[in-house]
Amino acid sequence: MAEGNTVRPTARRPGGRNARVRAQILAATAELVARDGITGFRYEEVAEFASVHKTSVYRNWPDREELVVEALLRYAEDLASVADTGDIHRDLVDFLEALAGGLETPFGRTLEQAVQPARQGPTVQALTRILDQRVAAMQRRVDTAVERGELPPVESSFLGEMISGPVHLIVNRGMRTFTRADAERIVGVVLAGLRATAAHT
Repeated sequence: MAEGNTVRPTARRPGGRNARVRAQILAATAELVARDGITGFRYEEVAEFASVHKTSVYRNWPDREELVVEALLRYAEDLASVADTGDIHRDLVDFLEALAGGLETPFGRTLEQAVQPARQGPTVQALTRILDQRVAAMQRRVDTAVERGELPPVESSFLGEMISGPVHLIVNRGMRTFTRADAERIVGVVLAGLRATAAHT
């Protein structure tokens, strides 16, 4: 009978407290880097900002640069996605709206501040990877649109620069909020220009 009442240790759930602590530390790191820049980022501030014990930071990331790199990559996913609904106009508008929202986040500000540092290193390489992911996602979507006949043949990097440039300009100036109407106008003008140019060649 005693055997039947033996208390067995509860199976440990994946993630749990350690996963929450890591997420808090990474979020705090992204915000601190956005606030102070990569060169001004102070490793010692992370624990207090994340409301965790210092040992949690040092144990998980003994190297300062590894922490910064992981924090940046963790918050990069939304900036590197382009949906495929079958409607290229809508997908590009959605992309621009998400891009504008992302640029206004701590990670987005970090990315904007740190893409042109004077030295190369793991952090810079991580930022380069993020930008490369965004370019690759745009290229896949544009190539698919060309194959389907949604767009005339166009260099995806050129199209990406044409539509995303105004977003960076409006958001970085901070003079007004970037709206979906802005995204609609930008995509409409650029796609109309591409189609008109193709029709006359």
